[in-house]
Amino acid sequence: MATEQELQSLFNKLDTDQDGKISINDLFLSPGLSTIISSETNISTPQELLVNYDSDEDGSITFEELKEAVKKADNLT
Repeated sequence: MATEQELQSLFNKLDTDQDGKISINDLFLSPGLSTIISSETNISTPQELLVNYDSDEDGSITFEELKEAVKKADNLT
C-alpha cells in the first residue's frame, strides 16, 4: 500500500520528461517502476493501465488518473 506522497514520488520518477504525464513509453522504459505500479493497481500491463484509467484518452496517465487506479485497487493509504 502506498501513501499519496509515495505515489507522487513514484509518479515523478516515471515522468521522465516532467510534463505531468506518464506515457506508455515511460512505463516501458522503467520496467522496475512499472512493476511497482502493477502491484499497487492490480493491473498487469501498461496498456491495461491506459485502457482502464486514461480518462481523457490522451495516451498517457496523469497523477490523478494513477491515484484513481491505486484507490480502485484499494491500495492507497
